[in-house]
Formats: sequence, C-alpha cells, structure tokens
Amino acid sequence: MDFSYSPQEETFRAELRAWLADALPEGWGETVFEPEDEDERAMFRLAWEKKLHAGGWSGINWPVEYGGRGATLVERAIFAEEMARVGAPEGLNIIGHNLAGSTILRHGTEAQKQYFLPRILSSEDVWCQGFSEPNAGSDLASVRTRAERRGDTFIVNGQKIWTSFAQYSQWCFALVRTDPDAPKHKGLSFLLIDMKSPGISIRPLRQISGECEFNETFFDDVEVPVDNIVGDINDGWRIAMTTLAYERGPEDALGRQIRFSQELDKLIDTVASTSRGAAMLIDDPIVRQKLARSVTEVEIMRLNAVRTFSKYLNGDDRGPDASVIKLYWSHAAQNMYEAAMDILGPTAPIAAPDPLSAGGGRFQLSYLQSKAFTIYSGSSEIQRNIIGERMLGLPR
Repeated sequence: MDFSYSPQEETFRAELRAWLADALPEGWGETVFEPEDEDERAMFRLAWEKKLHAGGWSGINWPVEYGGRGATLVERAIFAEEMARVGAPEGLNIIGHNLAGSTILRHGTEAQKQYFLPRILSSEDVWCQGFSEPNAGSDLASVRTRAERRGDTFIVNGQKIWTSFAQYSQWCFALVRTDPDAPKHKGLSFLLIDMKSPGISIRPLRQISGECEFNETFFDDVEVPVDNIVGDINDGWRIAMTTLAYERGPEDALGRQIRFSQELDKLIDTVASTSRGAAMLIDDPIVRQKLARSVTEVEIMRLNAVRTFSKYLNGDDRGPDASVIKLYWSHAAQNMYEAAMDILGPTAPIAAPDPLSAGGGRFQLSYLQSKAFTIYSGSSEIQRNIIGERMLGLPR
C-alpha cells in the first residue's frame, strides 16, 4: 500500500479545506452545533448538503456528464477524511448519494440516470431504502413485499421496516417479490418508488436513544411504473448486492474511522481530567488498558479500510472484503463506547469534554446508538457467513 499523495491530490485536499473553512458556520464545533430537535437537525443537514452541491462538492467521484466532478477514488477518500476532520454535518440524503445514486449509475437506464442523478446530487430528492422487513432482515432474500405487474404498472403491497429517513424522503428503492414461485433469490426485482404515491403510510419507530431515525413503511396497492425497475425483472438480487457493496465500502469507512478517533480523543481528554477519589482516572492501569485496546482497534479499523481501498485502486471488483470492514468497525466502535461507560461509571450520563453534548451525556448517547452498529447494513452473523463462505471457502 502506498500511503503517499500526488501533488494533484494534495491540491484537491487544500482546495477542500479552504472551502470548508469558509462554508462552515463561524464557531462550528466550539460555540455552534447542530440543532437538538430531530426535525430541525434533519433540515439543517439537508441545507448543508445543498450548500455542498452549490459549491461543487456533491457526488465528486460521479462522472462529469451526470453532474459529478470525476474525482478519483483517492480524492473521494480525501473528501471523507476532510469532512470528518472538521466534524462537518452528516448528510440527510446519504442513502441517495451513497446507495441509490451509485446503484443507478451502475445498473440504471440512461433515462433513469438523466432524471434521478441530478436530483440526488442537489438533494432535491431525499431517498430511503426499502430492503428489510419484519421477517426478512438478515435473510434479505425472504422479502415478501409483492409487486404484481399489470400492463405498464407494478402494484406493490407489503411492509418494510428500518427505513431510515423515510419521513423526509421523496423516493425509496425497494427489493420486492415479482415471482412468488421462483427460488427466493431469483424472484426479486429492484424498484424505484415515489414516496408521494397513494397507498404509502409511514410510522416512525422510536429507538433506544430517543430518536426516530427508523420507520415502518406500508405499501397498499401502490402503483409504480414499469420504467422504474432497475435492471431486469427478477434480477433484483444482483442489483441489491451492488447496493450493499457500496453501503459497506471503504471510502466512507475512512471518514468514519476519523470520527471514531475524534470521539476516542475526547474520551481520553475526559478521563485525563476526571478524578475518582484522590487519583485521576487516567492513572488507573485497568483504565489505561481499556483505552489502549480502543486506540489499537481504531487504528486497525483504518488499516482494514485502507487495505480494501488499495484493492479497488488496483482494479479489483467490490466484493466480500467490505464485510470485513463492516464487521470490524461495528464491534470496535461498540467496544470503545462500552469502555467509556465502564470507565466513567456513574458520571457517564454527564461526562463530556465540550458543549457538543448540549448538557452532557455524550458517551451515553453514543453508547445507545452503537447498539445498532452490529445490526444495520447486514448483521454481524451475516457478515461472518459472507467472510467464511466467499473469502475462506468454508462450507455453507
């Protein structure tokens, strides 16, 4: 692996840093933070994405002809790193940018690319993902939401769950069953569904953290034009595997690792300034051992992402390597937040080194949020199966 950057890449980084310094609100991360109210925060993030688009930083690695800037994979990784470095707001339309857009670029028709991609880049259309169902989460091929073709229209009936940001979305890409008599992997299709269509209802799900990021989504005789299918009918499983490869890929994992590293630095600062009895927490050898483990795991998180990223740069296709990244970072992050709760003990709900927590509880909230890490984007059990079967050649 070559960790050096070309002059062109360093110029790209400098240009991005300068733009971020000017674009972020004055005092960002020190006196200015995201809104606490969930709906206000969502609109704040949407406004940030639109600002990125206006500045030419949306879909940077997409082809120029579809509104991107044709950036290289390395520049895409630099973008993720720099966004994380300054703690830039996360996007509301990450599913549109990272998953829907990437899948349409790879498998969509020219008409679909011309219509959907500009609207994704500008975040005019926010997207959600209709994969999981109450009885088809980890076993995605068991989806039962049905799409019956009637002339030039599919009639969709069924339920999806864990549809992140559905309450803010204009579009949903969904895996649906179009041939109930075919083997379960073979009878699926990949549809693009207008969330304004009659027959769609959304019920937010309140999570352990108190947030409603996820939703139940119900489809009752929803009409979807046949032109909104991606790929061929009953070829949805292959399309969905492309989507999942982008969801678990290394480019954003590099930025995610930086954010976790920043969280770890804040934890270390908190521990170094917190006493228990007559001694400082940082001087406790057991505490230092827990912190050392997290420091090591966060660095391994970065190296795992860089290793897979290097394979992509050398021309390898996206494949099961992404499962190694997803499996490792999700558990490493959980370990870090569990360590925070163990170390801080009774002070965990109030301990925070900066005002970002808006009254404390920074690590407590992150701990609660981290419980989903080993479930979404494919549970750890599924990732281990993929690694065992596709990378190690073990029997099913």
